[in-house]
Amino acid sequence: MPDGQDQPVSLPGSQPPTPKRMAPHKKVIYVALVAVVILGGAVLGLWYWRYAASHEWTDDAFIDGHITQVSSRVPGRVIEVLFDDNQEVKKDDLLVEIDRRDFDVRAAQARAALESATHQQKTAEANVTLVRTVTAASIEQAKAGVEQSRAGLAMAKAGLAAARSTAERAKATAAAAEADAVRTAADLKRFKELSAENRISPQQMDGATAMAQAAAAQHEAAKKAYDAAMAGVSAAEAQVAQAEGKLAEYTARLAEANSAPDRIAVAEGQLRTATSEVARLGKVVEQAELELSYTKIYAPEAGRMARKTVEVGNVVQPGQGLAALVQPDLWVVANFKETAVGRLRRDQRVEIRVDAYPGKVFKGRVESIQPGSGAIFSLLPPENATGNYVKIVQRVPVKIVFDEPPDPEHMLSPGMSVVPVVQIASGANQE
Repeated sequence: MPDGQDQPVSLPGSQPPTPKRMAPHKKVIYVALVAVVILGGAVLGLWYWRYAASHEWTDDAFIDGHITQVSSRVPGRVIEVLFDDNQEVKKDDLLVEIDRRDFDVRAAQARAALESATHQQKTAEANVTLVRTVTAASIEQAKAGVEQSRAGLAMAKAGLAAARSTAERAKATAAAAEADAVRTAADLKRFKELSAENRISPQQMDGATAMAQAAAAQHEAAKKAYDAAMAGVSAAEAQVAQAEGKLAEYTARLAEANSAPDRIAVAEGQLRTATSEVARLGKVVEQAELELSYTKIYAPEAGRMARKTVEVGNVVQPGQGLAALVQPDLWVVANFKETAVGRLRRDQRVEIRVDAYPGKVFKGRVESIQPGSGAIFSLLPPENATGNYVKIVQRVPVKIVFDEPPDPEHMLSPGMSVVPVVQIASGANQE
């Protein structure tokens, strides 16, 4: 036997001690207590079994919400910060202001370039209108000139033909007059010879002289008429040549006027170029004004500011986070085991216990169940088809919304731990 322990000593001839018996009334009390404990345990077990059969809960749950990252869209130096950490803000409240002077200069340059391009566009439009008007007038004038020149040429040719006909008649008349003059002159010569021999009377001599003189005069007149007719022919030929020159001139003008579509096309091309430049510079102005407006950063929604990382004088870059805006719309993301998700339905009632408020129970309902486990949407989803497979019970996120917004005495924030208890038997859509 180990040392230090007393052993019962039996004396020779002595009897062992008789054990004490429990009193009857104490035995009854003991049995009653044992029965009460067993009955209480059975009742408690039955209650827990019934409660577990009609409820599902998990401690893998937390509050989530819309957290908007407030950031800058343009680079620049911060000249004013109008919020503090944990401050309540309203939608469109001014939060941060960036130095706008550089953006003012860019916007002014863009507007000046747009104004210059607009003037050029208007000039191109006026040029197109002028070219079209002048071209139409030139074509009409050239056509009229061609028609007039053709008519003048026809008249000149007709005059030339008439002058030549007149000249031919004058030539024939002059030839006949010349022949008559030659004949009468020969007759006068014979009559002179006969008169010298006194073979004719003075009266016959005078008649022959008169006839010769008349024939000579007619011959002279016929020659002058012929010369005048030839002069008329020359004049008519000159008129024909002049009419032909005018016709050639107006024909060339018409050909030049008919080439106007090329000039119109050039003018219209210049107008299209000017219009495109105006449109491009309009977008440049719009972009410059947008960048100018980005120098003032406003609250996109109402909520509370958090994680302030900007101060006056900081130089910020596009996309740089300046603060976080936590919106008041909150909900619970509960990661139930996949063995429990099959009992969950939309609109089932939920009791939400927040660790921050042990005695407070919030009311809510199941809004939706994620179509996939949390692991499948992780950065490195599991590949069960490779290697040895060990089955692990997965968890599926369930979104639970509050029936009423939390009161000011029980402020809730994203990230708080909660224990949601879903009432399965009383679910609105329980099948």
